Amino acid sequence: MPGDDHFDTDFKRLLWWLFVATRGGETRLRIARFIREEPSNINRICRALDLNYRTVEHHLKVLEENRLVVTQGNGYGKVYFLSGQMEKGFGELEEMIRRGKRRE
Repeated sequence: MPGDDHFDTDFKRLLWWLFVATRGGETRLRIARFIREEPSNINRICRALDLNYRTVEHHLKVLEENRLVVTQGNGYGKVYFLSGQMEKGFGELEEMIRRGKRRE
């Protein structure tokens, strides 16, 4: 499909920006890796990753606003999952991280 290349490029830029180029990228990556394996609510993510509630809440909001995570439920039971798009792009993200580490 003709528009797919443009979409892929935009998506890769988004991944690079949110996970590699910005200050909170490493924390967002830890959160994304965790919920990829274990979709969870904020409290469980905080305990598992030893992070402050507001920190996790902020990063999940950023990921949700960029459609990289989706939720089910509400309140305390609100569970976070990677979006379908993020699931498909996770290998690309991991490759970006590997390439970035080789350059350091």
